[in-house]
Amino acid sequence: MVKVFIGVLVSVVVLIVVFQFVDPNFGNVVGNIVSENTASLTSLSVSISGEITRAGTYVLDPNSTLEMLIELASGVTSNADELAYDTSYVLQDGLSFYIAPKYDMNDVCEYEPIAKVNINEASEDELMEINGVGNAIATSIISYRDENGQFGRIEDIKNVSGIGNATFEKIKNYIVLRSS
Repeated sequence: MVKVFIGVLVSVVVLIVVFQFVDPNFGNVVGNIVSENTASLTSLSVSISGEITRAGTYVLDPNSTLEMLIELASGVTSNADELAYDTSYVLQDGLSFYIAPKYDMNDVCEYEPIAKVNINEASEDELMEINGVGNAIATSIISYRDENGQFGRIEDIKNVSGIGNATFEKIKNYIVLRSS
């Protein structure tokens, strides 16, 4: 009986080690599922992707900031554009964050940062320099900014009339929240 118990215990340990090598996020997925199932109603569920070490959905306490989410996700990569996000942003349940890259990693010969436009300060002409943003959308961005104040995260640009998920996917790497 003792030999069977030891055999089962060794098998479980070996399987855990094998799964860690096959999928390094195995333990985290299990942890996230447990965390989400046991989270109280006052917890926040927030997603993060892009230039982040461990993209995914995380459960945090109310009044958590983007800085806390980034820390929980093991930090940003060396290619993260710090002008495209605000670490003091207070999280809300169900939000998602995209950490934009500073350099285009698809172009191995490119050493210059991606040319970006500050959506909180840009003029209509500057906004139209973004591929996918025409006169009507540039005007809508400025109107939205005048009525609602500055954008707190780049995903907020989807609140502008004429900008949906498809347009956001085209422009997300070419916009920032502040100038250097």
